[in-house]
Amino acid sequence: MADVEALAAKIDAQGKVVVGLKKAKGDAAEVKAEVDKLLTLKKELTAIAPDHKLAIQDKKKKKDKKAAEPAGPSKKELRKLEREKAALAVTKEKQARLEASADIFGTPPIIQSQKITDRSWTHVKDLTPALSGKTFWVRGRNFTSRSSGKIAFMTLRQGCFTVQATKSVVKGDTEASDKDMIKYMEGITSESIVDIECLCVTPPAPITSVTQGQVELVIQKIFTISKASPELPFQITDASRSELEEHQDPEKKQVVVGLDMRLNNRVMDLRTPAAQAIMRIRSGVSLMFMKYLDSQGFVGIHTPKLIGGASEGGSSVFNLDYFGKPACLAQSPQLYKQMVAATADFEKVYEVAPVFRAEESNTRRHLCEYTGLDMEMVIHEHYYEVLETLSNMFIHVFDGLNTQFKSELEIISQVYPFEPLKYHKPTFRITFAEGIQLLREAGVTEEQQGSFDDLSTPNEKLLGDIVAAKYGTDFYMMDEYPLNIRPFYTMPHPTDPKLSNSYDIFIRGQEIVSGAQRIHDYDLLLERVKHCHGDANHGGPAPEDIQGYIDAFKYGAYPHGGGGIGLERVVMLFLGLGNIRKASFFPRDPTRIVP
Repeated sequence: MADVEALAAKIDAQGKVVVGLKKAKGDAAEVKAEVDKLLTLKKELTAIAPDHKLAIQDKKKKKDKKAAEPAGPSKKELRKLEREKAALAVTKEKQARLEASADIFGTPPIIQSQKITDRSWTHVKDLTPALSGKTFWVRGRNFTSRSSGKIAFMTLRQGCFTVQATKSVVKGDTEASDKDMIKYMEGITSESIVDIECLCVTPPAPITSVTQGQVELVIQKIFTISKASPELPFQITDASRSELEEHQDPEKKQVVVGLDMRLNNRVMDLRTPAAQAIMRIRSGVSLMFMKYLDSQGFVGIHTPKLIGGASEGGSSVFNLDYFGKPACLAQSPQLYKQMVAATADFEKVYEVAPVFRAEESNTRRHLCEYTGLDMEMVIHEHYYEVLETLSNMFIHVFDGLNTQFKSELEIISQVYPFEPLKYHKPTFRITFAEGIQLLREAGVTEEQQGSFDDLSTPNEKLLGDIVAAKYGTDFYMMDEYPLNIRPFYTMPHPTDPKLSNSYDIFIRGQEIVSGAQRIHDYDLLLERVKHCHGDANHGGPAPEDIQGYIDAFKYGAYPHGGGGIGLERVVMLFLGLGNIRKASFFPRDPTRIVP
C-alpha cells in the first residue's frame, strides 16, 4: 500500500511539473518528455492499483475524450457521400454544358434595343419549298409542342399561319447538348414567344396539321423571348376547333370556348388563326373599298364625330356634355359628307370611320359602335350612277377577297364553314315592289308585310332566300323604297309620291347598305325637314338643330347620292359567321363596354 501511495505522490508531483512547463511555454521537446514521464507513472499505477482514484480519473478522462471525438462515417453514410459527390460532379458538368450552350438555347435578357444583329428573318406565311436548304430566323408563338425524349416537335404560330419545327438528338459531339435543348423545350409554356434559327427542309409528305405543310423547320437554336403564364383563360387549340366538330360529336366532351369567354378575353381569342384571318379579311374589305374609290377620283375625308344634334333624328344617340352644352356622338357622317361633296364642290368623297348607335339591339347583327364605309358623289342624271359605282366597288372587293386572301378564307372555313358568296356581274337589281311581289308569291300576306312598310328582319331574310334560289345570287340591290320609311334628305320619286329614289343592298338576305339620291334643292329640303319633324312616326330633326346643313344648300348644290356600308356586317355575311361580334376587334353592344 505504501508503494501505491508513493507512486500517487510522484504522479501528483510530475503533473505539477507538466502544468508548470505548459504555463511557462517551455520548450516543446522538454514538455513532451515530461508528459511521457507522467503517462508512464499513470500506467504503472493503473497496473498495480486499477481501483485507485487517480487511475479511475484517468480512465474517465480518456473515455470522455473518446466520446468527444466525432465518430467516423458508417458504410451507408460513405455510400451516400459517394453518390452525392457523383451527382455534384454531374451537376457541375451539366452546368458547364449549359453555360457553354447559352448561345444555342435559353432565356436571354429582355430585348431593350441593346443591339442590332445581322440575323435574317422570315415570316411563317412566307415559308415555301423554295426556301428548302436555307437557314434563317423565325419568331412566333409556341402553339403546341410535344417530346419523346430524343425528338421534340413544336408548332410555331405567327399570325394565322403555322409551321412544324423539330429538334432531334444526333449521336456524336452534340448529343449531350441536343438532349439539353430538348429538355429546355419541354419547359417552354404554351403561347410563349420564341426565336428559332432553323434549317428549312421538305418533309417526306405534306404536314396536314399546319398551314405551311410543304416545309418543316429543323431547329438549330431556340430562345424564349417572352414567357407566357402557364395559366391561360383558355387553350388556343380549343378555341381553334371547327364549329361543326363541336356540335356534331358531343360525346367527345371536348372543351367548347363560348363567345362570351372569347370576348371577355378578346386578346387571346384574336390569336386564334381563324380570328386572325377574319381581321385580315376585314382589313382587306376596307382597303379595297378605299383603293377602288381612289381609282374613280374620290377624295378621302374625315367628318366630326362630336356633333350638336342627331344627324338623322330619333332618340338612338349617345348624348354627352360638351363644355356645358348638349352634344352627341355622330350616328353617321351623312350630313357632312353631303355638304362636302355637293355644296363644297369635292364631288366624290368617302370616309372610313366609327359610327355610334344607342340602340337596345341585342341581336347577332347589331353593334352600338361599328365602322362605317361611307361614300357620296355628284350625279348628272340618275341615281343609277351611284348604284353602278357601288356595284363595281363591291365586285372589286369580292373578287379581291377571293383572289388575294385564299389562305385566310381556307383557314376561316376550317373553323366556320361557309358557302362561297354568289354574285352577278353587274349586280342583280329589283324594285321594292318586285320584292314585295316575290314575298306574296311565297305566301306572305299584307298583314305580315305591308306593301309600304319597311321589311321586317324575317321577311328580309326570306326575300334573300327567294332571290338566291330564283336568280342564283346572294348579293343584290333593291330600290324605289316607300318615301315614308326613308330619312328626310331622301329625294322623292319623280312619278309616284309614295316612293323615293332610295335603295338598299343585301348579302345573304341582310342589309349591308342603305342609300339614296339626296335632295339638293333648298326649298324642297326645307319642306321635307319640316314634314318629317312634324310626323310623329318619322321623327326627323328640327330645322333649327341642323340649320348649318340646311343653309349650305342656299348657295347652290350639285345633284348627288350615296350610301353607308357597315364594315362588320359585310365581313360577317361574306364569311357566313353568324354573329357580327366575330367581325369586330373589340365589339360594343348594349351589354359590353370592355375590354
